[in-house]
Amino acid sequence: MPRLILFNKPYGVLCQFSPQPGRQTLADFIDVPGVYAAGRLDADSEGLLLLTDDGRLQARIADPRHKLPKTYWAQVEGTPAETALAALRRGVDLGDFVTRPCAARAIDEPAGLWPRDPPIRYRASIPTGWMELVLREGKNRQVRRMTARVGLPTLRLVRGAVGPWDLDGLLPGQWREVDAGAPGRSPR
Repeated sequence: MPRLILFNKPYGVLCQFSPQPGRQTLADFIDVPGVYAAGRLDADSEGLLLLTDDGRLQARIADPRHKLPKTYWAQVEGTPAETALAALRRGVDLGDFVTRPCAARAIDEPAGLWPRDPPIRYRASIPTGWMELVLREGKNRQVRRMTARVGLPTLRLVRGAVGPWDLDGLLPGQWREVDAGAPGRSPR
């Protein structure tokens, strides 16, 4: 049976096991031989990262051809207006490619969200808001580029779910192993 690990990647951690001087990597948190990340999160993004020891499962999770939805919560500079959300839903021309249509909606700060370390910059004269985006593709820095394109630069980005798997109470740096065949809450 393939192994599947749900990991809440903290801000600043690199999605690799090999050491990087002065940087934290997956090896600082997960001591499970033979697993590797199914997809990636930038160092300055947080949240759900899936790891597996099975190549077919990795491909099903990471490859956009399988259209597994990935849910992101973005704290943005400004207040998400319906016009910006509608543009995101249609797809955004980023110059080198046009994003696929996605789900986008304004939300309150997600319940149970932990404080980021370090905290995002605060400016009293510029409001911030939250939005949820559900994508079925994942190119390099895509969410940040999309929100910036519609005038709402991302200040904080958290991936909350990949397909049927979500953070479900995992704090940054925590992980648990689940049944790869079905979502669930199998303890580590």
